[in-house]
Amino acid sequence: MLPEMLSALPAGMLFVVVTSITPGPNNTMLLTSGVNFGFRRTVPHMLGISAGVVVLMLSVGFGLGEVFRRIPVLYTVLETASVAYLLWLAWKIGTSGDIKVKTGERRPMRFHEAIAFQWINPKAWMMVLTAATTIRLSTDFGMNTVAMAVVFYVVGLPCICVWAAFGTGMRSFLADPRRLRAFNIVMALSLVASMYPLLAHLLQR
Repeated sequence: MLPEMLSALPAGMLFVVVTSITPGPNNTMLLTSGVNFGFRRTVPHMLGISAGVVVLMLSVGFGLGEVFRRIPVLYTVLETASVAYLLWLAWKIGTSGDIKVKTGERRPMRFHEAIAFQWINPKAWMMVLTAATTIRLSTDFGMNTVAMAVVFYVVGLPCICVWAAFGTGMRSFLADPRRLRAFNIVMALSLVASMYPLLAHLLQR
């Protein structure tokens, strides 16, 4: 079993790298959080994303995917909720103000909130559903699910950290409120654009 897993591991790792580091709702929000709050305050958000993807992977691998297959209307409800919440997030990002706000007015996403967000994140669902059905690190389905969950955490976390770090590096440039406002608007529009595949899918029904 171990030789088989090791031979398939590079393909699984490459899948996680590509899907984790490319643009999507999580990375757009991490970039924005890095700009507005800095890297250290964004750490719980990053850890929550990785933990949330692991929970989602385990849930799909151990039965939730079959539930959606048997009752497809549940997945439609999830897609609709995802669009509504992401549009609300885009509005919140687009209307964000100065970096130097008063304590308590704004804050980065918390660990448990980032975990919960993965359940309505269309890209996270795409990642775990594809991994559960196409990546074979083991012939045992349960072992394969656990192995992919570990890969998602170990490999995916450094990938998403890049976005928060990049945002943190832009803080001095975006200290100008006008530049920051323009940046936040662009990020809000990017978040909306990331929903295009999901919106197209819903409109085709």
